Amino acid sequence: MKKKLLVAAIFAATAAMQAQAATLGDENLSISGFGTLGVAKSNTDQAQFARYNQAEGVGDKARIGLDTNLGLQATYKINDWLSGTAQILTRKNTSPTFTTDLTWAFLKARVNDEVSVRVGRVVLPTFLISDYQNVGYANTMMRPPIEMYGQAPIENVDGADVNFQRAFGDFNFTTQAFVGVSRGKLFVPTGAGSVATYRAPAAGISFTGEYGPFLVRVGHARADLKINDLAPINGLTAQLSQFGFKQLANDIGLTDGKKIAFTSIGATMDWNNIVVQTEYAQRRAKEAVYIPDTNAWYTMVGYRVGKVLPYYAHAAERDAGASVTPPASLPKNNPLGAAVYGLLPSPEQTSDLIGVRWDFAKSVALKVQADRVKPKTKSGSLIFVKPGFSGNVTVVAAALDFVF
Repeated sequence: MKKKLLVAAIFAATAAMQAQAATLGDENLSISGFGTLGVAKSNTDQAQFARYNQAEGVGDKARIGLDTNLGLQATYKINDWLSGTAQILTRKNTSPTFTTDLTWAFLKARVNDEVSVRVGRVVLPTFLISDYQNVGYANTMMRPPIEMYGQAPIENVDGADVNFQRAFGDFNFTTQAFVGVSRGKLFVPTGAGSVATYRAPAAGISFTGEYGPFLVRVGHARADLKINDLAPINGLTAQLSQFGFKQLANDIGLTDGKKIAFTSIGATMDWNNIVVQTEYAQRRAKEAVYIPDTNAWYTMVGYRVGKVLPYYAHAAERDAGASVTPPASLPKNNPLGAAVYGLLPSPEQTSDLIGVRWDFAKSVALKVQADRVKPKTKSGSLIFVKPGFSGNVTVVAAALDFVF
């Protein structure tokens, strides 16, 4: 209740500030926002379907927490070359209740027409739609494919980035390099679920090329992920150390920090009413760690008819191997060995989704979408799976996306 009152107070205060700025004629302050009001349900109570890093999903009863969010952004132009931007986002993430986070907070210095530098909390350019993945109105689909975006749940860093942009005729080229430290929480769905806090020094670079209706983006990022309070893993490593498998315990754990790399390439096309979006990515451990290597991809195709855009997408996540090899002295039929071998494989699943977007009013869109999730081994989309359940899951949802 206190959190809801705080969010309401923040938005009320911001609205008042915007009105005051307009009254005073302060053209240097600009305030905008975005949001999604959604409802979703699945066809089973044997598991919950959730977005990446969500502590609560949806079952066979309709709920609003899966896709609903509300964001507010304010930018103040200090002078011709310096400005400040802040963004807050309210959503269900690692808590079963709605929480509000500061997602952007940076000063931006324009060096010249082609180069700018941002210092503060900035977004990692990890994915094709990293800059606007939380803005439902800016996306055709109701939510980014979990198979892809669940591979790297870290969204921002406290540090700096440099942006370079140049036009070569009709071709626009942009590159963005960043460095900083990401801090936050990760939801661990094992058992009753728990939340772990992480610290991850990170750096990376992305390249974007745009020509008419075509856009291609390539990104690469590396992080040194450190988590001290990862209860399920810490419990397992403690047992391994107790029974003489200290090296394996060190390999699996994250208490000392482990280097992980992520590389992606994605493209969009919006040409003659044909809409296409596709992305492929790899996650690779650069040091031995329990987090498995993965490959993921998705492709979405749609066709715009007036203000209506029906679309179809297929997404997949595959296991690409593990960086940890248990010793021969710890066989799979040993209870401790079974726990280790059960931990190392990656979630593998495919999803097929079909939906429609209707832009029925200015800055407002209605979406209806159905997902068919097909786990192969473990699932990255399903949490709190009850023992013995191994079927496919169908999720239906409707949402109202808006910007203001």
